Amino acid sequence: MTDLSKRWKKVPRTWLCTLVLIAAVFGFWAAYPDTVEDAEALSFSCSAELLDQLNPKLSMRLLDLLPESASAREQPLPKELYPGGQAVGILLRTDGILVVGQSSITSNGQTVNPAKDAGIQAGDVITSVNGKSVAHDDQLALLVDELGRSNQPVILQLTRRSRTLSREITPVYCQDTRTYRIGLLIRDNAGGVGTMTFIDPQTMAYGALGHMISNNETQSKLDILNGKLVTADIQGIKKGLQGYPGEKIGRFVSNVSLGTIDKNTTAGIFGILHDKNLLAESCYPKPLPVAPAEDIVCGPAQIFTAIKGNKVESFTVEIEKVIPSRKDGKGLVIRVTDPILLEKTGGIVQGMSGSPIIQNGKIIGAVTHVFINDPTRGYGIFIENMLEAAG
Repeated sequence: MTDLSKRWKKVPRTWLCTLVLIAAVFGFWAAYPDTVEDAEALSFSCSAELLDQLNPKLSMRLLDLLPESASAREQPLPKELYPGGQAVGILLRTDGILVVGQSSITSNGQTVNPAKDAGIQAGDVITSVNGKSVAHDDQLALLVDELGRSNQPVILQLTRRSRTLSREITPVYCQDTRTYRIGLLIRDNAGGVGTMTFIDPQTMAYGALGHMISNNETQSKLDILNGKLVTADIQGIKKGLQGYPGEKIGRFVSNVSLGTIDKNTTAGIFGILHDKNLLAESCYPKPLPVAPAEDIVCGPAQIFTAIKGNKVESFTVEIEKVIPSRKDGKGLVIRVTDPILLEKTGGIVQGMSGSPIIQNGKIIGAVTHVFINDPTRGYGIFIENMLEAAG
């Protein structure tokens, strides 16, 4: 035994354990990308005029250290899926009535706001009025007016960041509308334009967006009662610049339902399609196999997305980092390399959320976020995470 080996044997085991732990932590930290400010690549802030094309009542506001083994998955990955890339219109009805702001009331020559005085906040979701469930904004307005004319208080049951609250408010007579009001701006729906990720040709189940649709006021998940997909197309592009994320400018083409929206999850929205014509709009005439996270490598890949009309095109990207332990929609770091896409959009823009990522002829994930300080780069979610959330 050499002198070096003898000295190594004398090192206390606790020291060795500490060194191993430090190495593991350093390796884990080094695997993650530099901290950057990012934004969801979802165009869900369309103008009210866009929604008015369909319905004038609609209003707008969109530590594991090791990768999970194949044997640990609850369900095997399906063999083949059609990749998406099509622009789709998203129409949702919320589960409850969402408070989006406050509106002062002129009553007896004074400006008042009973809801504000009662502590109602933007982002609260109203679920019942005096014990009656409410699902539509008109329904809430009618109940408030009836209670006011009967000299009864309005008792709101609401949720705020998973907490259930109750607030009692005295409605006041509004001279402008000649109704009793409590001073809230509310909506019971949301809408926007996103991108299809995949379609299962056997079941017509689909996945889109790659991340949840959130409540803009609280950034929490928007609970939905129901929803549907409709036809949409891209009318223009607002090019992304450093510090200013760009966006696709989309519009709804018709109100005819293409399919249901059954789930709004952290990995995207999911449902069943009614229209098989979407299969014909894929970049591929046949479905593609799906790759688990452990099969993805750094290097060239493609994304499918529509930047004009609803024509799906293929654009080149580079997979810069693969982080199998991340299940938050940021397991892939991608960089746009396609000169045409860079010229037209500046890189990743809002509205590309859900655009499928293809590598070596397999679907590996979808675009989810753009780096605000570098629009040529962004995050992607693993396709296996979306399929797990789809159920």
